[in-house]
Amino acid sequence: MPKITFIQANGETKIIDAEVGKSVMEAAVRNGVSGIPADCGGACSCATCHCYINDAFLGRLNPASADELDMLEFADNVQPNSRLTCQIKMQDQLDGLVVTIPNT
Repeated sequence: MPKITFIQANGETKIIDAEVGKSVMEAAVRNGVSGIPADCGGACSCATCHCYINDAFLGRLNPASADELDMLEFADNVQPNSRLTCQIKMQDQLDGLVVTIPNT
């Protein structure tokens, strides 16, 4: 199973196994990662799963959809590497993915 490293807002690092085909958000919620409330449950209708993706992995992700980009407009402190974790499906080539959770 591929692994994801979450860097939580308090600086704590949590490394978890993620099931291929499931979203990064689902893996975070299932493993009690703080800072990803995922209020909409993965429907891409909120920005509560906003995160920053380590630059080394950006090129391995599918591009953000128009809907995801629209939702990111509601997130605080959006950066060029901002994504919604509900829109990132885990794949073997994402093993070692590093995700930073913003303070807000």
